[in-house]
Amino acid sequence: PLDRRIIPSRQCIAYIQNYRRILATEIGLVKFVIGSRGSKLALTQTHWVRDRLQTLEPDLDIEVAEIRTTGDTAKGSLRSFGGAGVFTKELERALLDGRVDLAVHSLKDLPTDVHPELALVAAPEREDVRDALIGPNLTALDDLPQGALIGTGSLRRQAQLKALRPDLSFADIRGNLDTRIDKAMRGECDAVVLAAAGLHRLGWHGRISAYLTTDEILPAPGQAALGLQMRADHPLRDRVAFLDDPAT
Repeated sequence: PLDRRIIPSRQCIAYIQNYRRILATEIGLVKFVIGSRGSKLALTQTHWVRDRLQTLEPDLDIEVAEIRTTGDTAKGSLRSFGGAGVFTKELERALLDGRVDLAVHSLKDLPTDVHPELALVAAPEREDVRDALIGPNLTALDDLPQGALIGTGSLRRQAQLKALRPDLSFADIRGNLDTRIDKAMRGECDAVVLAAAGLHRLGWHGRISAYLTTDEILPAPGQAALGLQMRADHPLRDRVAFLDDPAT
């Protein structure tokens, strides 16, 4: 058995990886299914988790299963559907049914009341927690014209922006990130507010007009972090826990 008090962490992990490569050759790969929403951002996040997990666990045969959630199919404001769990319920059901082994969530989407048979097993390193402003000819919030129309359905963002700029008005827009950004660039609204983390993960740093500091806009709890959820009794739970970032 490995003694982490004696073997340095990197050596320990390398030893485990090499052992599992040998084991995989001898007994074959273990199928492991990760559930994800089907949006570009969700799949980008899930593929990042898959690649990290595959590096640590070479004996896993990892497959990604796309699952449509209520939040993906619903029309109109998410608040009309209750808000909590609209992007996670179907993924959690797939875990409970045994259709997937792991679900990758945006942590802020997970309700605080978790099903007793499920567990949050890891939260990898958190991205930038700030919100970002995107719109033509903007470098700061103060560049917005008087009475500007901001695209965001988030009550949190609306309330805090209204406190900073009482003249602003808001449009409850939905859709994937591309769609929302296009609305601002086509002039359907003056700007949209999005989480910087998602834009960074997609490699879209250059599309950000301005960052909103945490003194200006306090982010949602869990914003910019991923939540990796499994059945509490899953035999591979400890393997996924390697992806956890204690500081996050």
